[in-house]
Amino acid sequence: MNTEQIIIIGAGPCGLASAIELQSIGLNPLIIEKRNIVHSISQYPTYMHFFSTPELLEIGNIPFTTANDKPSRLEALNYYRNVALRSKVRVHAYETVKHVSPLSGGGFQLISEDRYGEALTYRAPAVIVSTGYFDHPNELGIPGEQLDKVSHFFREAHPYTGTKVAIIGGSNSAIDAALELERVGADVTVVYRGDSYSPSIKPWVLPTFQSLVGKDRIAIRFQSRVVEIGPRTVTVENGDGREQLANDFVLALTGFHPDRDFLTAMGVTIETEGYPTFNDATMETNVPGIYLAGVVASRREANEIFIETGRFHGRKIAAHLVESGYVLPE
Repeated sequence: MNTEQIIIIGAGPCGLASAIELQSIGLNPLIIEKRNIVHSISQYPTYMHFFSTPELLEIGNIPFTTANDKPSRLEALNYYRNVALRSKVRVHAYETVKHVSPLSGGGFQLISEDRYGEALTYRAPAVIVSTGYFDHPNELGIPGEQLDKVSHFFREAHPYTGTKVAIIGGSNSAIDAALELERVGADVTVVYRGDSYSPSIKPWVLPTFQSLVGKDRIAIRFQSRVVEIGPRTVTVENGDGREQLANDFVLALTGFHPDRDFLTAMGVTIETEGYPTFNDATMETNVPGIYLAGVVASRREANEIFIETGRFHGRKIAAHLVESGYVLPE
């Protein structure tokens, strides 16, 4: 069994920020990450730019410089990778934590599996869960959702050139995807349950989108939902009944949720709204010694704003550990 001072699950921006904060109080944390450093950002659309300015995405007091007003996905990958290397944060990449369970004498046991299928066991007095959302999309629960033509992620528009694409959702991610798809010659229909445009859409993007809708270059169905996906069609339902649209691909951009089963298995309770229980001042859950950091602690739609706020979660955790007289393992 490997004994650690503290373990962080997840090497996203907020997990890295937490590790740096813990280093500042004399701890040597271990991050266990099931994929690569800042994997969620690597999953963002290839040519995406952040809504936030670079200084709002900084961690570890290391400046984030860019020639643009808003940094790109590639710039963010470079930045967070270099922060991890410069800070000498220990990261076990491509290793998946399977179970976290309390030990009778205090602390926790973690069982993980590396990329070769080998099981590993750890012990630590405290655990920080910084796992994000993006492996757990909100599913539609409709026939055909599991077809290969359906994706809950949008990476880039080029593969969809000349095809008929239905986008389910009305948030920034859906609108941005629709605009990129229209530029490459896709036939785009946005299906949105709201009765008008979402107030969360970036204000400088909305007029462009509305203009394309007005010119019939993008179609939108308000107060509608996709109720069935077929190999060559989608069925859309609204107050007037159902219509069947010719379709090649579906982008179900309906948001994400935390891994509730993983959290509840370690004893963390889930609020009725679907989010884990935690103390805002300390980030500690209802299970003493288990903390949350980053988007897993959000109470609304996940987006980069949680890097802006989540990067400070580690500071709260470090302060609480100092205040509570954190005891290191022997």
